[in-house]
Parts: sequence; C-alpha cells; structure tokens
Amino acid sequence: MRDILSRITKWWEAGESFGLATVTHTYRSAPRDPGAALAVSAAGDHEVVGSVSGGCVEGAVYELSLEVCQSGAPVLQTYGVSDDDAFAVGLTCGGIIDVFVERVDKAGFPELGEIAAAVERGEPVAVATVISGPGQVGARRVIWSRDTASTDAGDDGWRCGASGTLGTARLDAAVDDDVRGMLAQGLTGIRRYGEHGERRGDALSVFVNCFAPAPRMLVFGAIDFAAAVARAGKFLGYHVTVCDARKVFATASRFPDADEVVVDWPHRFLAGTEVDARTVICVLTHDPKFDVPLLEVALRTPAGYIGAMGSRRTHDDRLGRLREAGLTSAELSRLRSPIGLDLGARTPEETAVSIAAELIQLRWGGTGQALTDTEGRIHHQLALS
Repeated sequence: MRDILSRITKWWEAGESFGLATVTHTYRSAPRDPGAALAVSAAGDHEVVGSVSGGCVEGAVYELSLEVCQSGAPVLQTYGVSDDDAFAVGLTCGGIIDVFVERVDKAGFPELGEIAAAVERGEPVAVATVISGPGQVGARRVIWSRDTASTDAGDDGWRCGASGTLGTARLDAAVDDDVRGMLAQGLTGIRRYGEHGERRGDALSVFVNCFAPAPRMLVFGAIDFAAAVARAGKFLGYHVTVCDARKVFATASRFPDADEVVVDWPHRFLAGTEVDARTVICVLTHDPKFDVPLLEVALRTPAGYIGAMGSRRTHDDRLGRLREAGLTSAELSRLRSPIGLDLGARTPEETAVSIAAELIQLRWGGTGQALTDTEGRIHHQLALS
C-alpha cells in the first residue's frame, strides 16, 4: 500500500470514502506480493490507483471494491487460476491470491493521516487487521514502533504504543508482540491465533501490513560506478548513502540519486552508522588503504549483503590482508567479490545491473540462470529478510 498511500490519504483528508483492496496471501506464481493494494474512490468517476495482480483480476476487484464501499461489509476473496475462457476471473500466470477488501473513511480509520506522516518520516508503523475468523472481521489496530503502553513520542520523536483494538485485550497483546518483531525485519504477512487470542490455534487470521523504513544501501567510493549503483539502489527501494574520504569527489551534484553523500573515512563512517540484516554494503574503491579497514568493520556487522569490486587478483590480495587483520574464515565467507552476477558487465550502468541482479537473486533465492533454461516456479519465496 506504500505506493498509493499519498493518493488515498488525499481522498481521506477530503472526507471521501473508498474501497481498499489488499493482497494478504499468495500461492505459486502470483504477480504481486502481500501488501500490494488497489483503491477505488466512491466519488465521481470512481478513480482507481494501485494494483493487486498486474492486471489479471483488476476488473473483478474494482467491482467488489465498489460493492464494499456501498455495504461497508469487508470481504476476503480468493482469485485463482484462469480457465480456458479468456474473460474468466482468474490469474493467467497460474497463481492464487487472497484479497481483503474494506471501506475506508475518516470515521472508520482515523489513524490514516498519522500513518502517512509516519511513513513520510521513515518511522516504523504497522496496521493489523482481522481478515477472517470469529469476532470482528475488519477490526483494525495500529502498532507504532516502541514496546510501551505510552502514546507519547520517544526521544527520537517516534510515536509509541498502539491504537484501536482487534476485539480482546489478549489478542491485542499477542499481536503487538508479534508485530514489533515483524517491523524490525520489515515483514508483511498473516499471523494466526486461537479464538480468544491464544498463540496456538488458527481460528482467527490477522493480516499485518508493515511500513518499515526503507532498507539502507551504503556505497563506498565516489566513482562513476558508484553513481550508477546509487541509481539502481534507489530504483530498488533502498535509502542510498554514498561515502568517500575525498571531498572533491563526494559531492551531491555527482550523485543526484543518493539520499545522502558523506565525506568521511569509510571505515570510520561505517563504524558509527546503523547497520541491520537488511543493509547492503557495496565497496567500490578497490584501494587497499580504503578497502581493508572498511571491510574489517563491514564483515563484523549484521549486514545482509557485503560486496566488493575488483579483479580476482585484487580479491586474493584483499583476502590476504584481511586475514592478517585477524578476520576468520567464517567472516571472510560473507564477502561477495568480485561483486555482482556474471553478466559480462563492463560499463558502470551494466555493472550496477549485475549488482542489482545479485541482490534480487539473494533476496528471493533465484538461480541466476536464464528462465528459459529452468523449469518449475518462476516466483520464489523470500530467502533473506
């Protein structure tokens, strides 16, 4: 829903109601992931924003959204494999998706404006909604980033606590605990509970839509390859930082796609910045005086991806220096060098594509082969958080 949030917030601010259809679960080769959303305005020409299937079932979801706008009763609908009728409501890709459709307006969803503002600030927030089971289907709870009952802002300005209820205090407490763990990993999906909120049981399904800050991409080395990598990283949804110790090269004008450009020694900057399992570190300097101290720090962080540019000869020399610096074989095994997939890339732009391809492959568990040479499913389950 992140990609349509600004538009639907304008409808909400204007006092309009709209139907919001959200993908809650997918099976096999579904084209969109959980959290993908389509909204239909109840006013005027029934404007549509977003997508839940890339086009396969949009027409049916549009009609259902209008019905829900009228009735106010939320619906969980499954759309599956299309039959031989080209106009059948189904997914021609062979997948199956569950879509939850609800009516949204100021009265029923008073927190939407605060959620949009939090997402704009990069503040973690999640929306938990009962989508099936006994009790209040459509009941909604907004969980903010901190594990506290307070609704005051913390030291960093982030809001605390939660608002709304899913039906019972026990269910609220269980969901709050689970959601904060999901927020930390940036995960969106379904959690199941017993009828009264017990952790064991599947009588009741709660869909959790997490709006975590964008994962970070840290690019070290203010060279032309870094500009292309920053552009690719931004395209993939990363918050991109470019860092170099050379002030004359590390300028905002040379890296217009980066969210920030930092002038500092790379190892010093990395040691003082936040790194988590979703962070991507790209070392493009291929100069030992920068590389070795930087990688010594990087390989001891929880970063999900650490890649370094350079020839195989440069890589072998770099490994020797890192061993001398005291890094273990297990730590060195995390280094992906030469960086990127084997695409035969030469230019900065081609190299950026090969790095982006490796990030996608590692995230989803693909083979890296041409799809025409493979068999079985095209879309993979998430491999890395």
